[in-house]
This record gives sequence, C-alpha cells and structure tokens, in this order.
Amino acid sequence: QVQLVESGGGLVQPGGSLRLSCAASGTIFSINTMAWYRQAPGKQRDLVASITSGGSTQYVDSVKGRFTISRDNSKNTVYLQMDSLKPEDTAVYYCGIVVAGFWSWGQGTQVTVSS
Repeated sequence: QVQLVESGGGLVQPGGSLRLSCAASGTIFSINTMAWYRQAPGKQRDLVASITSGGSTQYVDSVKGRFTISRDNSKNTVYLQMDSLKPEDTAVYYCGIVVAGFWSWGQGTQVTVSS
C-alpha cells in the first residue's frame, strides 16, 4: 500500500509563487516516475510535469519556464515549484507516482490564482 500526502496549495495573486510537496509512504522499494497533474473545473485531469528516477523531466508547454519539478529520493518526496502564476493555473493539483508499474495518487490540493 502506498499513501501520498500533498501540501502547499492555496490562494495567490497573479505573478506569485507556490511550492507543492507530495510525500509518499508505505510499502515502497523504489519509485519510478513521479508527476504532477491538475484538473480545472469542468475539465479533464492533465499532466503538468513529470520526473523519472534518473532525473529526466518533462513539462506541458503552458508551464515551461515557470514551473520546476524536483524530487528527493531519500524522502520519497516530489516537489513542484510554481512561479509567475497565472489565473489559468487555477486547478486542483494531484501528485502521482509509479511503483512496481502501478500508479498511486494523492488526494489533491487546491491552487487558486486570483487578485
């Protein structure tokens, strides 16, 4: 069993920053891909950024240059540094990890960008 606990969401003004964290616990020998997805009201859940066990990253075009994904393998934790936030970044953000070929998901954290 794998449990994910997310933190760091909240309300921020346009142009501001937030840092999301997601800590994994449970029966974990190694984590392959770690990722952040987001889901805005009335829309599907989409990939924001991902990072492999080797440190390779990928980002959706709309966040390139503004968001940075990173991981601390010693803590089984993935981070998402979000800078220059825009109102269109407003969504529930979910972390997901792949362990032994299976995805596990966090409960989601709300990010609202508004003046």
